[in-house]
Amino acid sequence: MSAMPRRPRGRQNLLLRLLDRLEGEPRADALIDALRDGVRSLPLGPGRDLLHGRWLGHPVHPLAVQVPIGSWMSAAVLDLRPGRSRESRLLVGLGLAAAAPAALAGAADWAELHRRQQRVGLAHALANAAAVGLYAASLACRVKGRETAGRTYGFLGLTAVGVGGMLGGHLAYHQAAGANHAEEVPQVVTAGWHRIGPVAGFPAGRPVRRAVDDVPVLVVRETGGTVHALAERCSHLAGPLSEGTVADGCVRCPWHGSVFRLSDGRNVRGPATAPQPAFDARITDGHVEVRLRPQDGDDSAGDARETAGQGAAATQ
Repeated sequence: MSAMPRRPRGRQNLLLRLLDRLEGEPRADALIDALRDGVRSLPLGPGRDLLHGRWLGHPVHPLAVQVPIGSWMSAAVLDLRPGRSRESRLLVGLGLAAAAPAALAGAADWAELHRRQQRVGLAHALANAAAVGLYAASLACRVKGRETAGRTYGFLGLTAVGVGGMLGGHLAYHQAAGANHAEEVPQVVTAGWHRIGPVAGFPAGRPVRRAVDDVPVLVVRETGGTVHALAERCSHLAGPLSEGTVADGCVRCPWHGSVFRLSDGRNVRGPATAPQPAFDARITDGHVEVRLRPQDGDDSAGDARETAGQGAAATQ
């Protein structure tokens, strides 16, 4: 059997090497800090969670950018055909109008990322800002009847959009910005009850970290004896909830301030857009036991996992 061919170094890896260098480049960190603080200080109120996409279950920014990108791409197609200057001008203007809310949503998310993600995000924003500037110049030329110049600026703007999209893809898929960092929990934790320690090991009102199938679990016992358990790594960026603050039946992530309800894991405040997987808890023979709570529509999957787990246990 022949060995797998090696991927050649050089041009194929140049882009990844440049992106790795961008992630580790600290020279713009002072600017990043200033911009981050500025975005966080915006008086957005409840609108901040609206921009994060808590109501949607995932970030709004990737959805919002479809309008400007689609409009500008359509304008480029029409620019290749004679007699479509009016329609192209309308599409360029529509893209510019839609770029502002998309950028605001992206900025709200960017301000709550890790530093390496923020470095790539800043380059992503600069590329998109260049695109907006080029399309604004394109629209101005078109309004003045300078169609050739307007089309030229438009194609340059589309190139900048492509660069911004590449950086955004790296941010989302390589660096997992905006992803649900607790999604794997239902796939990893086996069904059934898991004993995680004696009751005395869970002081009332204090968050305690335990593990089930190597998955970190946050456990909080109330003064009245009720026990709550959630996946311990925050769904936003895997922050340690066991180091967070417990108050009013919720836990607040120490990294970016997402707030989750202890009773069911629901995210009541962002930037997290996904809830925490929740566990049922009980006290048996003086020990706390937890069981992953089935998600909506996952009963059959949970039964299958439990059956598989029982079969594996029977063979041991």
